[in-house]
Amino acid sequence: MLREWTRADTIAVLPVPTAHDDKYSRGVVALRTGSATYPGAAVLGVEAAWRTGAGYVRYVGDAVQAVLARRPETVAGEDLGSTRVGAWVIGSGTDAAHRSEHEQRALQRILDGASPVVVDAGALDLADGAAAPLVLTPHAGELRRLRDQLGLPATDLTTEHNRVAAATETADRVGATVLLKGARTLIATPGQIPIVVDNAPHWLATAGTGDVLAGILAALLAACGTAPPHETAAAGVWLHGHAAALASGSVGGAAGHPIVALDVAEALPRAVGELLS
Repeated sequence: MLREWTRADTIAVLPVPTAHDDKYSRGVVALRTGSATYPGAAVLGVEAAWRTGAGYVRYVGDAVQAVLARRPETVAGEDLGSTRVGAWVIGSGTDAAHRSEHEQRALQRILDGASPVVVDAGALDLADGAAAPLVLTPHAGELRRLRDQLGLPATDLTTEHNRVAAATETADRVGATVLLKGARTLIATPGQIPIVVDNAPHWLATAGTGDVLAGILAALLAACGTAPPHETAAAGVWLHGHAAALASGSVGGAAGHPIVALDVAEALPRAVGELLS
């Protein structure tokens, strides 16, 4: 059994600021992402967090100059001070094979904390045993590698039945929400009916859009304290797909046109506004 996620479900989860909110209550997102090889991943995640509605975004990583050149509102630096992070993003644009001891310790501190963590790409190998609430965001190849690391059996991920089974088994094994990216994105979490989200145009299948999704998820997790993480994740996926449809001109069944990841991030305010109008 699958739960089909809808526009109405997304609207019910989206946070709307009130006169009582400030930049901290709007959601504090921190990202430890990007690298000298892949600075764009950091830029895209930070951009998406801001555009989704985060009130405060801090960047901790090796792409500070690129991030600040694009989004000067961002606070950069490892010293968090007294700022309480509402959600983290780790792993986007990084490679576990080139992780330093300093980086390993820093990531482990994040995973040992209490704030939700969106775990992408180069940090998925650290998910097992984490104390923090996790949303893992693998594509099919990354899920295969993670399952091998966890000692789970290899499986064919070309059918939806197998994708659901593999995502659910992995979520149960790690004790986390697993968001398996694809044309029909699946969200599995222990003890819950798996969710499927399929509103995205095929134009979304392009490099960097996963980094945008990670920023969206963190912004919503930081601001939606009362919604269950798997529903917040589903809302983030739906919003991501809707922003892509707006950016590509494919709303209402139109053929649309090619887009790049930054187009999706830039369409997020319009997507949020349309949902809430």
